[in-house]
Order: sequence, then C-alpha cells, then structure tokens
Amino acid sequence: MSWINGRLLAPDGHSMGATDPSVGDFVLSGVSLERSIYQGVPAFKMTMPSEAVQDPQTEKLTDRDFMAWLPLDLSDGAIDVELASELAPDAPEYARGFIGLAFRIDDEGRFESIYLRPTNSVADDQVRRNHSVQYVAYPDYRFDRLRREFPEKYESYAELDLERWIHMKIVVSGERAELYLDGNQRPALIVSDLKLGSDQRGGVGVWLESGTVAYFRNLKLTPKL
Repeated sequence: MSWINGRLLAPDGHSMGATDPSVGDFVLSGVSLERSIYQGVPAFKMTMPSEAVQDPQTEKLTDRDFMAWLPLDLSDGAIDVELASELAPDAPEYARGFIGLAFRIDDEGRFESIYLRPTNSVADDQVRRNHSVQYVAYPDYRFDRLRREFPEKYESYAELDLERWIHMKIVVSGERAELYLDGNQRPALIVSDLKLGSDQRGGVGVWLESGTVAYFRNLKLTPKL
C-alpha cells in the first residue's frame, strides 16, 4: 500500500478511499481494532488487553509499541487525524488517556511519536500540566529518558480533554516535526532533532498506552513531493 496526495492506494494502484482504510489494512501491535460509532460519528475503536496494563509495583512505567499502523513508506509530509480517548473501566491511577501518532515506523519496529496526555491538561498541578504533550523515539528515547536528560525540551502544555475529538496534525521534514492541535496555526510542540534522523522512513499509525480506550477517524497523509 502507499499514499498519494492523501489517498490510500493498493499495490495495484487502485484507490482504497481518501481517508478511510479498513480494519484489515492496519498492522496491529498488541491491540484490537474495530469499527465503532463514537459521539455519533463512525470511527475506529482501539484497545489493549487488560493484562498488558503496566503495574508500577512490579515494572517501570515506560512507552511501548501498542498501536495500529499502516505499513507505508512515508518520510516527509503531513499527517492529519481526529482522535479521542477515554479511560478504560479498569484504568490504573496513573492513566492519562494516552493517545497519539507514531510515524516513520520501520521494519525493525523503531518509530518516532508525539502523543497526548489529556488528563494532565486539566490537572491542578502545573508540573503535570506541562507534560500534556510528549515526543518520544522508540525504543531508545522514551519519555523517562528524555525527561531526565533533556528536561522540558520534548514536552509542552496544550489545551486537551478526555472524551472529545481533537484534531492532531504533525508536519515532518528531515529532522524536524511540528505538532498542530485543533486547527491552531501555531505549533503546540516543535521537535528540531528527531532522534532517528532524517533518513528514517516507514509507516504511520495511532498509538495508545495503559488505561486508554482510543478512537480515531479521518486519518490522512500528504507526502512531501
């Protein structure tokens, strides 16, 4: 499969829909994916099994590779999606509604990602609020390492909420990525040194972490020609 001017194409070149791939087009990494209706509109619903939820009493909390992704060959360009998250019924106390985009996913499972923590946005704690948006590069540069080695550089505040549609757009060029939220003309986060480098390329998907039920729709990719 490939994307041309925002359209998903099958290997034979026939269109598979402008922004509406099927469940079968996605590679599933530890998640389940199904068609659903959320807040009155058609969407994909993505969940992880309860046994995969991290237990801070026995393991270190970190970013993992739970996602549904399209095996494409994208390097530079724009990625648009509408997404929403809610807390699962069995969500742990540390759950934040983790949801976001993974991009340049290669055959070895490495990828860049920018994701959201909606509950942090409305927390009565400024430090948590400052951690509403996060950049990571899997597997070597997860949030805990970046926060420790580069405090504040790869995180930011953004106005977010659980259980509402959020428009997320990432513009990728070389080693730079910019995140735009809800049609705002100013980026909510700028990453000027993507850790996997400018030669990294690959698939695109929607990512989630522990305690999240994720919904997404209108996934659109526009390669930079």
